[in-house]
Amino acid sequence: MNRAERNATDPDLGVLAGRLLFAVQRELFSTLARQGFGDLKPRHGAVLAYLDPDGVRASELSRLSGQYKQNIGTLIDELESLGYVHRRPDPRDRRAKLICPTDRGLAQMRTADAIMAGIQQRHADRLGPRQYRQFTRMLADITEHQRHHAGSADDR
Repeated sequence: MNRAERNATDPDLGVLAGRLLFAVQRELFSTLARQGFGDLKPRHGAVLAYLDPDGVRASELSRLSGQYKQNIGTLIDELESLGYVHRRPDPRDRRAKLICPTDRGLAQMRTADAIMAGIQQRHADRLGPRQYRQFTRMLADITEHQRHHAGSADDR
């Protein structure tokens, strides 16, 4: 059996995780585009998924997303030029900057949250609420275990 056949009939964890990620991203970003946010790309999700209305440091975005700090910096620059975020001094440490959503960024966050809630509800309806909660708990556990095993973004 070749790899393509194996991945079609018995996909490994990486293949399954990738399929899920890409399918969710396609639905999320195509729906966002139809709702007025067509300038966003799936790569921006590494920042947008962890953006907080009160702001968050780039180093924290890197840690949470598992992305290299340099990649996060590039994404922040792109999102700033698109009008989704701005930088401001962190009141706890004036040397540090917080990445804060603009009004457009806040609107995108609300829209994305509603889209994701719909996606999750669809799967909960399909599996049943209890089984879906169990699935997400197990997936979160496997994800965190793998991230710990592979090393954290703090090491990057």
